[in-house]
Amino acid sequence: MEVCPFSADNDATGIVRSTTSLPTAHYVFQIKNFSVLLGMREENCHSSQFEVGGYHWRLVLYPNGKKDSNGTGHISLYLAIAATNDLPLGWNVNVHIRFFVFDQIRDKYLSIQDANERVRRFHNLKTEWGIAQLLSHKTLNDLSNGYLVNDTCVFGVEVFFIKGASKGESLSMISDPQRNYFTWKIDNYTALKDKIYFSEQFIVEGRKWKLRLDPEGGVIGAVTYMSLYLKLDDSESPPHKGKLYAKYKLRIRNQINSNHLEKTYDYWFFDPFPNNGYGSPQFLSKRDLLDTSKGYLVSDTLFIECKLDVISVAKDFSSNKYCV
Repeated sequence: MEVCPFSADNDATGIVRSTTSLPTAHYVFQIKNFSVLLGMREENCHSSQFEVGGYHWRLVLYPNGKKDSNGTGHISLYLAIAATNDLPLGWNVNVHIRFFVFDQIRDKYLSIQDANERVRRFHNLKTEWGIAQLLSHKTLNDLSNGYLVNDTCVFGVEVFFIKGASKGESLSMISDPQRNYFTWKIDNYTALKDKIYFSEQFIVEGRKWKLRLDPEGGVIGAVTYMSLYLKLDDSESPPHKGKLYAKYKLRIRNQINSNHLEKTYDYWFFDPFPNNGYGSPQFLSKRDLLDTSKGYLVSDTLFIECKLDVISVAKDFSSNKYCV
């Protein structure tokens, strides 16, 4: 192993950093359009599940640092044990963890681990271990280091039991995807009697979506609201064991002027996907909707629009190295 000149020894937090030309043995997590993650409302994102030593794991990445662990100004990376409901009562798993960051310029790996190869114990009350100050934003953004190239970075992990071939995934955050706009025209709106209506299916980045409308879905006091949600079509299977990020706008078109009613949402759709989707139970009051001077309902016709601004696309790959 080749020693990294700036941090070959333990640092103040008991972390050892070194470089190696050997690829990670167990799991690789590649993220494209990494800057999109920095603006997410959620604090972290998860990799897909992978198996090591007969157990299932996930990588948990905090792009802006894990706040409650002094990770501000850094990237935090953690290993989490998954599918714990399938484990026997009183289970515990002892592992040694080594994280990696790929230097895309020099084709080398920054290895980051606890000093003295400390063993971490996973159990029912502690299902996640990692490093809060894995890599500072300053170090990441210094392009000469090679950790962030074309807004893409690559992380990896080794857990002491290795089983089978190396596995990994590439997670891309696709901004402004193609054919990302959908319009749902509803005629004779006031004649709607059912509690729930669904739009026809529309496809964005290979995923099938629908809009859900509840004409009288939410109530506050004496005011009834229409509810509006975006959901995956029921025929969709959870992508890559249950994660799909979407940032999108739901809009009621104003047919008199351009003062449309628009709300923006961003969610990770997990397995199992919610039947109702994600949106708002109080999207627009029935009072404002039926007031024709507001411009939303004209000639008893309503136009509902959806625009997906960002969507995640994950691809699995298995190899000892990966291409960026």
